[in-house]
Amino acid sequence: MHIDTRRIEEIATKYGMLMPMLDERQTRLWLAAEATALGRGGIAAVTAATGVRDKRIRMGMRELAQMDGNPPPEPAHAQRIRREGGGRKQILSKDPTLLRDLESLIDPVTRGDPESPLRWTTKSVRNLAAELGAMGHQVGKQKVSELLHDLDYSLQSLRKTTEGSSHPDRNAQFEHINEQAKRFQAKGQPVISVDTKKKELIGDFHNKGREWRPAGEPEPVRVHDFIDPELGKAIPYGVYDVARNEGWVNVGIDHDTAEFAVASIRRWWHRMGRYAYPEATDLLITAHGGGSNGYRTRLWKLSLQQFANDSGLRITVAHYPPGTSKWNKIEHRMFSHITENWRGRPLESLETVVNLIANTTTSKGLRIKAALDARRYADKIKVSDDDFASLNIMPNSFHGDWNYLVRPVQSLSVQ
Repeated sequence: MHIDTRRIEEIATKYGMLMPMLDERQTRLWLAAEATALGRGGIAAVTAATGVRDKRIRMGMRELAQMDGNPPPEPAHAQRIRREGGGRKQILSKDPTLLRDLESLIDPVTRGDPESPLRWTTKSVRNLAAELGAMGHQVGKQKVSELLHDLDYSLQSLRKTTEGSSHPDRNAQFEHINEQAKRFQAKGQPVISVDTKKKELIGDFHNKGREWRPAGEPEPVRVHDFIDPELGKAIPYGVYDVARNEGWVNVGIDHDTAEFAVASIRRWWHRMGRYAYPEATDLLITAHGGGSNGYRTRLWKLSLQQFANDSGLRITVAHYPPGTSKWNKIEHRMFSHITENWRGRPLESLETVVNLIANTTTSKGLRIKAALDARRYADKIKVSDDDFASLNIMPNSFHGDWNYLVRPVQSLSVQ
């Protein structure tokens, strides 16, 4: 059941007004009554409005159910009201390094945007508690779960995607990417996250989300989302500079090919990268394992070789494991904000798309440049065995299919 946001806002307002006048038990019972009145989804709605955990609300609901209109005499422990600041001494005051060590365990395998309210971790609370114990902390799995909740972490189940199912070396690859990124940044070398954003139809089509408009005057859009042959589609390929929190989006109109992907990276380098890193000799590219920048795509590697030859950069590539493309940094640090910026409005022209992308900013200082790429990119290009064998690519000792170095060869001619 969907709870109207206005109802949640009403509960939040009442909570702010009543909190100073209610003790702990009265607050618990009032929140339980609100959740019960809302029906299905009521507990989650009250938690969203007040920040009070569902465990406390359920306790109040059980108490209300036992009363059933005629409250029986309560036992002494139920009537007792904890004084403010009472309760068990906080574990963090006794163990001040616990939180830091917990985050250090999670950080290398944290997926998604580390600045987002929702973060993911692949480690179970049982394993985290065991590792913390080995570090000298006395903490159980329940307390670890509570600390993660307080830090706005949430354990998410894995979902299979068209890229493939979970790989046994998934976590090890995340740690490898993390170490590579830290090493490059420590040396002042650029680290970029790349991907193609969802293709967008150009025209007066429906776009998810809402935008402030005069009451009763929604902007009309088409009922069916069939491509307009004249207006076409936009293919935004993004490059996100991890250290500088800057992005580049190349808005294509033709095919999302490996040649287009590397052309987008090339345009980033010539328009932004080489000015931000004038002394750069190396470049780290993190990309997911499929699509136009997939690790099995020969044209991707051949095009990277061209770029390495032209720029003189040593290009290190690290692919995310199958089924984890949505945890690439660009998804949460750049693409999500672009989507938020154009929510609820039709993308009527390619210029609209470019302008909305280029005007996307965040309170954290994200800046994005964008440009239209009207070139045509042929699809289904075959790379011969001889051409592929001539590439100067060195596989990494760990998963050389996912991790490899493309070294420039000035004499190499790639057609």
